[in-house]
This record gives sequence, C-alpha cells and structure tokens, in this order.
Amino acid sequence: MRHTITVLVENEFGVVSRVASLFSGRGFNIDSFIGAPTNEEGISRLTIVTHGDDNILEQITKQLNKLIDVIKVIDFSDGSSIERELALIKVSAEDDSRAEVLRIVDIFRAKIIDVTLKSYTIETTGSPAKIEAILELLRPLGLKEVVRTGSVAIGRGAKGWSG
Repeated sequence: MRHTITVLVENEFGVVSRVASLFSGRGFNIDSFIGAPTNEEGISRLTIVTHGDDNILEQITKQLNKLIDVIKVIDFSDGSSIERELALIKVSAEDDSRAEVLRIVDIFRAKIIDVTLKSYTIETTGSPAKIEAILELLRPLGLKEVVRTGSVAIGRGAKGWSG
C-alpha cells in the first residue's frame, strides 16, 4: 500500500538522517523524501512517500513520534490530503512529432519552458497519477530526461497542522 506521511520537525542538524534511518532500519524503501521550511520559524516539514505494510508503518509512526525533534506525524494515506508533484520533462521534438508534443502539453495544461531544434522541455504539476499519465503519452515520442520533485501534501479543509 502507498503511504504519504508528513513529519513536522524542529529544523535541527541531523533530524533528516534520523528520520530516514527509521525507514531503512525496518527495510522500508522511501519513494520520495522532501524537506522544506514551513511558515513557522525553525520548523520544517518532511513529506515522505513509501510503500509497505500498514503494521510496519504504524510502528514507524510510533518511532517517529518518539524522536526529540519531531513535533507531529500526519499519515495522509487515507486520502485526506491534496498531493502534488512537479516534473521537468525533456522530450525529443523532431519535425514529425512537434505537433503531437504540443497537443499533449495542451491537454495536460503543462508549459513548454525551453525549445531547441531537437527538443522541448516541459514543466507540469499535478497528482502523481497525472505525472505518470503525461509521461506515458510522451514516452513513445522520445523521452530524453525526466526530473521529478516527489510529492508534497497538505491536509484538506480549513485546519492547519497546528489545529
């Protein structure tokens, strides 16, 4: 099962290493791991996407809550969040495929951010499923390079993480 977890932490030296080691120590692979400051001074938000058994994830959540620098752990695996990802995609754009690339970009409301004689670089944001879908359509046209941020997630509704 896919799990998206947000961990609010005090922005201290070594906290990322301690959080990541909890996953690796239990044989849990991390699909994506993003850390960034929040609107609160000295607090960062780690968003972790992983796959695995619910029981092991429950144990990891309990262990995360025991770490000194951890303020709050939120499991968004129940669909209670909005999840987005950014991708930069470099695709071949030969004369015979340019129109098709432009059509796909338009359908997905993506943007072309760089053009050369032989390639387009595309910027797109959306759910992980949307990113996968545009990649599947562009793959036969000649993907040259893909860079993805990994998922970020925020809870639905008016409440913030502190309330």
